Amino acid sequence: MSTNGVISTGRRRRRRHSDLFKAEAVGACQQEGVSIAAVALARGVNASLLRRWLADAERSGAPIAIRPTIPSSAAEHGESFIPVSLPPSITERPIRVQVRRKGRCISIEWPASAAREFALLLKELLK
Repeated sequence: MSTNGVISTGRRRRRRHSDLFKAEAVGACQQEGVSIAAVALARGVNASLLRRWLADAERSGAPIAIRPTIPSSAAEHGESFIPVSLPPSITERPIRVQVRRKGRCISIEWPASAAREFALLLKELLK
């Protein structure tokens, strides 16, 4: 559990975090590419409080155990990134319209990236 106890003072309640909880939070912050705000949010504490814990830990000079986020075998073999092929986006597909007017049929295929221009053309055709 993250708290040792709760002190009740009217409407506000002050939490007391265990030393283990503080050490794990500080250790998580010291990993490469991790933001303090993200760690604070994930652990339910204020970012300024976590920064104070970090400063206290750096002043004390005590070693902090850091657990790696990726398994070491995956990191050694470069398996942390897996490329994924995505289907073409909707904007890459063309717009297809069939207009029938006065006994005639017109088929139009237009790139979706120029949808605004297509709407203007269609407006003119349907006048």
